[in-house]
Amino acid sequence: MTITSPHIGSSKAWTDAQLLYALEEVVEKELNRHLKVAKDWMPHEYVPFTDGRNFPGVFEDGEAWETSQSKVTDIGRIALVVNLLTEDNLPSYHHEIASLFGRDGAWGTWVHRWTAEEGRHGIVMRDYLLTSRAVDPDKLEQFRMAHMAEGFESDNRHSMLHSVAYVAFQELATRVSHRNTGHQSGDPVCDRMLARIATDENLHMVFYRNLLGAAFELAPDLTMQSVRDVVVDFRMPGHGMPGFERAAAQMAIGEIYNMRIHHDDVIQPVLRYLKVLDIDGLGPEGLKAQEELGLYMSGLDSEASKFDEKLAARKARLAARANQG
Repeated sequence: MTITSPHIGSSKAWTDAQLLYALEEVVEKELNRHLKVAKDWMPHEYVPFTDGRNFPGVFEDGEAWETSQSKVTDIGRIALVVNLLTEDNLPSYHHEIASLFGRDGAWGTWVHRWTAEEGRHGIVMRDYLLTSRAVDPDKLEQFRMAHMAEGFESDNRHSMLHSVAYVAFQELATRVSHRNTGHQSGDPVCDRMLARIATDENLHMVFYRNLLGAAFELAPDLTMQSVRDVVVDFRMPGHGMPGFERAAAQMAIGEIYNMRIHHDDVIQPVLRYLKVLDIDGLGPEGLKAQEELGLYMSGLDSEASKFDEKLAARKARLAARANQG
């Protein structure tokens, strides 16, 4: 695939304002496609309200939370809290993308539609967690307050292209995390709920992925550099929440999200679909970024293989102990 910059001689000449204007038509096209395929759904239809009962507080008959009340597995509980706290920061995410993309025209319509759809995710997850007593409600609220009080500042707020590249990968990462959490939750109700959320996240990924593809057509060198930077320095948006590192390590061992999943199910699919490592006709800076991206992906694959080996060894040890018992 040969791509050259048809509008301005060097992609370095593009400003954020120029790119926003140049991509407006693509945004409108992708928005219309999204609205045709996206299906409205009701969060309350995924919540087992008949399982709910009062917690202590203003209700005299309130029943204190205990771990034994939950159908959800331990790793499912950890991942659900991480996923919900991530969704809780939606006001900050909206502020970030509205500041970058604007609130007018097709860009603005997308920003508000995306925010409205994402809002459902936090609603249904919290209702499910509290109704099913899957988590300690007091700790959940304490974590939410601490996380949101810290605020959120995107690593890529300095550049519209970096932001588009980031969300193309991050939306897929979120989809994978939700889907795997459902599989590992031990509760079919939870699995169905997270499958519904994952469907939304996948559609959001497609929107941004296609927009990223259009950016490669306009400014290949600059877009390649943005993708390299984002992939090399990628962090999930919930990295600042209380206890995130420990929870992330547990989720890695629990095969909800780890290096192998990140490489195989998140980064590679986007790169492969857009044929990022096969693009030619790049200038010196774009070619350098492409080469560095390829080297990074090889290194990530090697690190993921080492993790796979450690995880397999851990499983073998646990199986041996179980057999001895």
